Amino acid sequence: MTANNDTAHDLVDALGRRHAPAPDARIVCLVPSITELLCTLGLAPKLVGRTGFCIHPRETVAAIPKVGGTKDVNIDKIRRLAPTHVVVNIDENEKPTVDALAQFVPHVVVTHPNAPRDNLALARLLGGIFGADAAAARWCAAFEQEYAALRAARRGPPRTVLYCIWQDPWMTVSRDTYIAAMLAELGWRVPDLDTARYPRFHWSQALVDGLDAVLLSTEPYRFTQAHADALEKQVGIPVLLVDGEMMSWYGSRALEGLRYLRALREMLEGA
Repeated sequence: MTANNDTAHDLVDALGRRHAPAPDARIVCLVPSITELLCTLGLAPKLVGRTGFCIHPRETVAAIPKVGGTKDVNIDKIRRLAPTHVVVNIDENEKPTVDALAQFVPHVVVTHPNAPRDNLALARLLGGIFGADAAAARWCAAFEQEYAALRAARRGPPRTVLYCIWQDPWMTVSRDTYIAAMLAELGWRVPDLDTARYPRFHWSQALVDGLDAVLLSTEPYRFTQAHADALEKQVGIPVLLVDGEMMSWYGSRALEGLRYLRALREMLEGA
């Protein structure tokens, strides 16, 4: 197989759609973590639109027009920007919105990373489509190095942790989420509370008795150390405040996220 065919084979998105290289693309990205990755790959000049939640890297994205949020997208504004490509995500963006965009945007690139190593395919896909293969290869090499360091580090005992993303109502993550896959790299598992992807739950002694720790994420709910301190007094087991971006943002942030996992393990062992 030739190199060109190899490249073409790699340019398949989460829905199995094949994409051709488009180095002159005009891109609207509706996924905050992927906007950051596109900038990391040197593709910021091709970005003509982003959501208000696409905040990294701050100085770079400040010059890119906003097109609403991840859920409340301004379709008309995107139409006026005349993108050739829009990058979306199965979890972040709603299907009716994506279907509406597909009526006038020639290419919709659908993403759906479910585990840390899925970032390798994501970087190669975006680099291959938008003419940043070399930058993607460098990023993947750095990721592989950091991943190997994480795997080589001493693994602690298996633990069950409750990762909280919201309160009023309290909500957590299921085992088929990217966050759970990140925790699994430490040998940690989340409890199986419900069939929902982001289950609601109520505190009970039976729930607490099955946990080694509770993790409060700084996003999407803005948990603080004060929340963690108060909850720890209530439940009587370690409660740690964790950086939600490090745990849930795939793309560029995943590289630093691997380093953060090692620090998180030390945090729990020292709690």
